[in-house]
Amino acid sequence: MVRFLLSGAATVALFSVPVTAVAQQAQAPAAPQPGPAAAAHSHTDDTIIVTGVRRNAGDVLGGVSVLETAELARSVRTSIGETLAKLPGVSATSFGPAASAPVIRGLSGDRIRVLVDGIGTLDLASAGPDHAVAIDPLTAERIEVLRGPAALPFGSSAIGGVVNVIDTRIPRRMPEGGVSADGLLSYGSAAEERSANAALNVALGGNFVLHADGKLGKSDDVETGGYILARLLREEAAASADPAIRALADLKGELPNSASKSQEGALGLAYVDGGLNIGASISRRTQEYDVPVRYSLDPAIEVEAPTIDLEQTRYDGRVEIPLAGFFRQVSARGGYARYHHDEVEETGEIGSSFFSNGGEVRVDLVQADRSGWAGTSGIQYLDRDVRIRGEEKYLPDARQKQAGLFTVQTLVAGPVRLEGGARIEFSELAADADAQIATPARNANFTTVSASLGGQYDVGGGWRAGLSLSHSERAPNVEELFSNGPHGGSQSFQVGNPGLDPEKSNGVELSLRRTTGPVHVSANVYYSRFSNFLFAAPTGAIAEDLPVYEFRAGKADYLGFELSGDARLGSALGVDWGAEFQADAVRATVRDFGPAPLIPPLRMLGALTGVRGPIDGRIELERAFAHDRTAPNETRTPGYTLVNAAFDWHAFADRPELTLSLQANNIFDVEARRSTSLLKDYAPLPGRDIRLSARVAF
Repeated sequence: MVRFLLSGAATVALFSVPVTAVAQQAQAPAAPQPGPAAAAHSHTDDTIIVTGVRRNAGDVLGGVSVLETAELARSVRTSIGETLAKLPGVSATSFGPAASAPVIRGLSGDRIRVLVDGIGTLDLASAGPDHAVAIDPLTAERIEVLRGPAALPFGSSAIGGVVNVIDTRIPRRMPEGGVSADGLLSYGSAAEERSANAALNVALGGNFVLHADGKLGKSDDVETGGYILARLLREEAAASADPAIRALADLKGELPNSASKSQEGALGLAYVDGGLNIGASISRRTQEYDVPVRYSLDPAIEVEAPTIDLEQTRYDGRVEIPLAGFFRQVSARGGYARYHHDEVEETGEIGSSFFSNGGEVRVDLVQADRSGWAGTSGIQYLDRDVRIRGEEKYLPDARQKQAGLFTVQTLVAGPVRLEGGARIEFSELAADADAQIATPARNANFTTVSASLGGQYDVGGGWRAGLSLSHSERAPNVEELFSNGPHGGSQSFQVGNPGLDPEKSNGVELSLRRTTGPVHVSANVYYSRFSNFLFAAPTGAIAEDLPVYEFRAGKADYLGFELSGDARLGSALGVDWGAEFQADAVRATVRDFGPAPLIPPLRMLGALTGVRGPIDGRIELERAFAHDRTAPNETRTPGYTLVNAAFDWHAFADRPELTLSLQANNIFDVEARRSTSLLKDYAPLPGRDIRLSARVAF
C-alpha cells in the first residue's frame, strides 16, 4: 500500500476536528453503497486501542478522544498542542506556532503526560512554556487523548490527562503487497509553511519489516488577524514619551520572531508473526524555532527575540508476545533519548543550554477475558537527568528516578460495567550543590498512591450513564523543588520549595453517552478538589529585573464539563446533511489566592456538514467567550468568533483515500488570543489561512 498525504499550514484547525472523529461517539453504520467521500470517513468497528489496551470506545471511563488517520491528516499542525486544540476539554499553551503544548481540563505542564506509543517524550517540554514537545504530529498514525480516571495507568504526572501519539516507526503489521509508502507535502498561506514528509515500509522476508521515514519543514513569521499587542498594552504604549515605544501601539499583521524549521528521520525494524511483534527504531529530530517577542514598554529593559535550537536522538524498542491462560499478552516498551537545546540570542551567541538524558520502560500484562472479567497490570520505570548551562540557569543539575506499579480491572455483567484501578509510585529526586544559583545539595523521596473506581449502566435506547470516583497523587518535580533563578520562558525568577509534599486530589465524574442511531451524544461533568495543589505564586519581590514566583501548596477546586454530539439530518438537493456541536468549560480556584491562572474560557463550536458523491464539505463556527475571571497579575482575554470552511474531493471511488481539499481557517481574519497562553498579550493566533491539500493512498 502506498499512501501520499498533502496538507496545509500549521495554524489553528478550527474546521479540521469533526466531532464524529472523537472516539466518545462510535461512528454510525454506513449507508448502503456509500460514495467515496463517505467511505473516506467510515470505520469498520468502534473498537479502539487505548494506549495499548483494546477496548470499546464507549467503555472507557472519563473522556477519551481519538484522531484516526483521515481526521488527523486534516487536523495536523506543527505542534501537538495546536493539533489537538479543538478536541473536547483540550486547549493549547500557544507559546508561538512551534512551542504549543496541550492544556487538558485547565491543566498543563507536568500534569499532562505526552507519550509516544505509551512512553514519555523524554524531552524538557514540561520545564518551560517556550520548550517545544519533541513530537512531530506529522509522523503519527493516530493520537489518543484520555481525560479523567482512564489516565491512571500512565503515571502520577497524568493527573490532568494523557496524550498518546502512536506512530509506525516500529511496524506492527506486514505491508499489503510487501510495500507501503506514505508521503506528506504541505503549504499554508498564514505562515508560508512548506513541509515534506515521507515514510516507507518494506517486507524483507522471514516476517521482518523495515521502516524508514523523513521530514523537512519550514515556515516564516505567521500573519495574524489584527494588532500584535493586546488593547491595554497598546494604550500604555501610545501614552509613552519614547517614540520607539509609541510605535509598538501600531504593530499589526506579521508576528515578529515566529518562524521555524525542522528536520526528522527514523529507521525501524520489526518481526511480525500474528500477535508476536518484536522491533526497534532509532530517530533523530532537529528543530530551530523563534519565540515571539515579549515586548517591554520600559525603554530601560532590553527586549529579547530568542531562537531555540533543539536536537534529540531517540532509541525505542517494543516486544509483544501472545500468551495462553490467565494472561493473553505480555508487552514491553522502552525508550532512551539524548536531548539538548540551545537558547540563542539575536547576536548568535548561546545564552543558555539545556540537556536531558534518560529512558523509560513499561511492561504490561493483559488478562484474558473470563466471564466478563478482564484487566491489565504492569510496571513502569523512568530515569532521567537535567542540566542547564548559561546565564539563565534556574535549576541545579538534577536527577529523577520513578518506579510505578499499576492495575486496572473491569467486570461486565449484563447492562453494568465496573472498572477499578490503582497505582503506587516511588519517586527519588536529587540535586547537586550549585554555587551559581546558591543552592545546596538536596534529596527528596516520595511514595504516592492513586486509585479510581467507577461504573457504567446501559439504560436502554443506546444510552449509557456512568459515574467514577478517583484519588490522584503527584510527586513534585525538580523545578518545583529545586529552582532558584531566572527563567526567560515564563518571564519570572523561580524559587523552588524543597519542603513540598505530593500534590493530592479527589475527583468525581458523571458521564452520559449515546453511541447508536442517527444522533450521538457524549457529556461529561467533573469536579476535582485538590487538598495539596502545587503552584507558582508571585511574592511581590523583583530579582534580576524579573518578578519572583515561589512554588507553594494550597487547596484548589476544578469544576468543568464537556459536551459533544452529532446528528444525521437527512438528504436534500442530493446532499447528505449532518450537524455537529461541541462545548466545554472549566472553572478553577486556588483558595486564599484566587482564580487559577491560564484557564480556558467557555467555548462552543457548531458545524454543518454535507456529502454528495465524491465531495464532502463543512462550514464551522467557533465562539470562545471572554475570560474575565483572572488570576492575580493576569490580564483579561477578549472573546472571539471564528468561521471556517472546507471542501474535500475524493476523486476515485475505489481509492477514497485520494483527497483534494480546499480549506479556509479564520475566514474573516479575526484577532484572537488564547487565555491559556503566557504570550496572549503579545502573540495572537494566526489570521486567515488558506490551505490546499491532497491525500493519496495505494
